[in-house]
Amino acid sequence: MDRLWSKFLIFFHIFLLAGNFSHAQEEQKEEVSFEMKLSKQKLGINERLRVEFTMNKDGDNFNPPPFVGFKVVMGPSQSISSSWINGKRTYSKSYSYILVPTARGKFSIKQAIIEIDGETYKTLPKSVEVTAAVDKPNDAKTVDDVADENLHLVAEVSKSNPYLNEAVTVIYKLYVSPNISVTNYRPLDNPKYNNFWSQDIPVTKHTAQNGTYQGKPYRFVVLKRVVLYPQKAGKLEIEPLSLEIFVDVPTNRRDFFGGRIYKQASKTVSAGRRTLNVKALPEAGKPSNFGGAVGDFEFSVSASKTQLNASESLQAKVEIKGKGNLKLFQLPEPELPSALEVYEPEYDEKVRTLISGMEGSVANNYTVVPAYRGKYPIPSISFSYFNPKTKKYVTLNSEEINIEVLEGPEGSSNQETAATRSNKQFVVPTSKQFHFIKIKPNLTKIGANYFFGSSSFYLWLFAPLLLIPIAVFSFKKREAIASDVVGNKIKRANKLARKYLSTAKKELGHKEAFYVALEKGLHNYLKAKLKIETSEFSKEKITSILSEKNVAQEDTEGFIDLLTNCEMARYSPFSDVQMQKDYEKASDVISKLDKQL
Repeated sequence: MDRLWSKFLIFFHIFLLAGNFSHAQEEQKEEVSFEMKLSKQKLGINERLRVEFTMNKDGDNFNPPPFVGFKVVMGPSQSISSSWINGKRTYSKSYSYILVPTARGKFSIKQAIIEIDGETYKTLPKSVEVTAAVDKPNDAKTVDDVADENLHLVAEVSKSNPYLNEAVTVIYKLYVSPNISVTNYRPLDNPKYNNFWSQDIPVTKHTAQNGTYQGKPYRFVVLKRVVLYPQKAGKLEIEPLSLEIFVDVPTNRRDFFGGRIYKQASKTVSAGRRTLNVKALPEAGKPSNFGGAVGDFEFSVSASKTQLNASESLQAKVEIKGKGNLKLFQLPEPELPSALEVYEPEYDEKVRTLISGMEGSVANNYTVVPAYRGKYPIPSISFSYFNPKTKKYVTLNSEEINIEVLEGPEGSSNQETAATRSNKQFVVPTSKQFHFIKIKPNLTKIGANYFFGSSSFYLWLFAPLLLIPIAVFSFKKREAIASDVVGNKIKRANKLARKYLSTAKKELGHKEAFYVALEKGLHNYLKAKLKIETSEFSKEKITSILSEKNVAQEDTEGFIDLLTNCEMARYSPFSDVQMQKDYEKASDVISKLDKQL
């Protein structure tokens, strides 16, 4: 028995060693590989050469070699494949080029370079011999070659040298040759538009249109449209949009009835990186009150009425309308006399984002209540903006508005002076300043009825005894409500949600309208709490500001995730369940931020 047990232990240790050895072998197999493959090493001058650079891990900053003696007719074409087999992941990424020789002779295709996991890898150079033309070139195009030649994703940028905060339109078009047909596609990598304020313009129908690409007839489909407002000067990169396209490619084979046989291929296409040279706004002639508005605007200050009585209210409206970055600057504030009670303004935004940029109007509505009789001027205020078409600053001034309070108490001389000192106008006193006080009260005599011993006397005597149980019950009820910490948190969260997310809640079930309203509610909350310029609304800036305010990192990340969902939802399918989750998450995040801010 002891011998059997000792043999079992020996075999068990051998099994463990074998497992560790095989695991070590698997780890060795996962080493990084980066190599160059050639379709042939000897070809005629009328043939084509396919060069492919493959790697088993994702890399960055790919730098191809100079193809001396060859002309690139196609490429780089990028292909990615990933799969799981028996719990093991396999990954492959490649860049391929199609070359045609420009002369006869021996040529060397030198090293390609790429960075993988922070280290630089290079391929080995390879030699290629180009001979005289051959009678039957053995370079029949593969299905992938045909797909590469007939499929192109292009990012068309309206302006490559815009001003800071000037609208730039990017349209992504997929050009397809009539020789092939696209069956489906899916996005692989959506650009994040760092350092830009971005707004997607939904593409409702993917209608094919006729056009040209590099002088050849093509059909194209608009896949994505986005309006960008650069938020800093200098060279800014627009990340590429990458798609996996499924196409049907005709072959030279035919079926039993003579029809051409098609073969399906999957190709990865990318629009490529685009760089914008963003110009800073000129310092020469910049007004002192310039707040970052760029576009073409109209400015006005108006009052709902100019004559009223004390304790009545009027609405003072500061409005800017036109075309430009309407969501990205702060409205000027009116200078109202101190004798007028002014409430926090209500922000009103009626802005549409079209393919050319934002247009519409934004306004602040102030509720103003005068306390004393007299005349109160609302002085003229100014608004400045930069017009990128004329390349000049423009300053607009509002008209002065005079408010007359007809009836009410007379203010003291100190209040009058403080209220009107800026414009050297004083409240005009009249002889009727105490006309609202009655000097003849018309009093009547009290009757001979005695209160003591009456029914009213006993009612008031025993009423407190009846109110004691009601007071005790009310006190316990309030104590129970106060002790319900979770319930109170929910109530406060719901109150904040109703204030900032009411529009979003109404649009639940309508994806585009819901996420536009949700994003607007989140932005308005930060405006109200932090009093920051809306031109600073980049995700990095928001993260930095919340970090300075000692907001918990998880709450900041939750807020940024919601803004990201608002952007992604405009061109990605989001379910009603996801919308409900985002609404509840927004309510929770606003509640947490409110406690910390």
